[in-house]
Amino acid sequence: MNILVYGLGAIGTTFATFLKESGNTVYGKTNKLNFPLNLYVEGIWGEHKAKLDGVFTDINELKDKNLDLIIVAVKSYDTETAIKDIKKVISENTIVLLAQNGYGNYEIATSILGKDRVLLSRVIFGAKVLEIGKVEITVNADDVIIGNPDNAVSFEKIQNVINVISKTPIPVSYSPDVYKILWDKILYNSALNPLGAILECSYGDLAENPETRDIMNNIFKEIFIVAKANNIKLRWNSVDDYIKHFYTKLIPPTREHYPSMYYDIKTGKRTEIDALNGAILKLAKKVNISVPYNETIVKLLKFKEKQNLLKI
Repeated sequence: MNILVYGLGAIGTTFATFLKESGNTVYGKTNKLNFPLNLYVEGIWGEHKAKLDGVFTDINELKDKNLDLIIVAVKSYDTETAIKDIKKVISENTIVLLAQNGYGNYEIATSILGKDRVLLSRVIFGAKVLEIGKVEITVNADDVIIGNPDNAVSFEKIQNVINVISKTPIPVSYSPDVYKILWDKILYNSALNPLGAILECSYGDLAENPETRDIMNNIFKEIFIVAKANNIKLRWNSVDDYIKHFYTKLIPPTREHYPSMYYDIKTGKRTEIDALNGAILKLAKKVNISVPYNETIVKLLKFKEKQNLLKI
């Protein structure tokens, strides 16, 4: 399969390395000049290396590559730019897979490309960049889940993508409820990512402390209220059911993990807060609901973000 990985951060480098290692033709798209062709992955899935078939900064250099699959692995604030770029190189049979955090990426992609070529995924393994082209996989909580929320892509095409990824160490499966499952991750990330970045601590530290547990529980409660008011269907009958699942099932395998926002802040990068708690705030304003915990988290994170940018 001819594959383009658009965005070679931690998640993109992981996909690119594994997909090339398993026998595909794989290209990378990045804004970084002189990005290496040789990629490395280490961590809980072992040591892996691969040499990409090309890394490009100009999308136009990929117009003749007959791409079967494009994996979008950029930060959510770059989604619109990336999708408009990708539109220049897609062919009739190209499938676009979103491997991103937060709310709004699928909506942006389908508004530009149409619903019949875009797949949504929930990625819940943790990876961090050790150096350019080298990534460590630190934790995995579940399969990468892939699907099309609008049933606009045939199951055969979805299964083809899953089959290709299944030949790599990445655990992957299909679900028609991928949109609901993605909202599980939005819940998870909205509590852990900003708090872990602001307080500079692990998921386990946040879960064990009664004060931070209370903050996270209230973040969850506000998200459930906002989702219901916006007719967004979640997988849980009640917020209490989700909270129980969060502490008993999700925290234990990831308790030592630090969020990607923590590393973004440390390196002076912009975070994805606007696609997480910031998105909750926007959805709340649409229906005139107050979400003080989420709003406070957004303000604190943006302060932290600006302070660290000044230090870099």
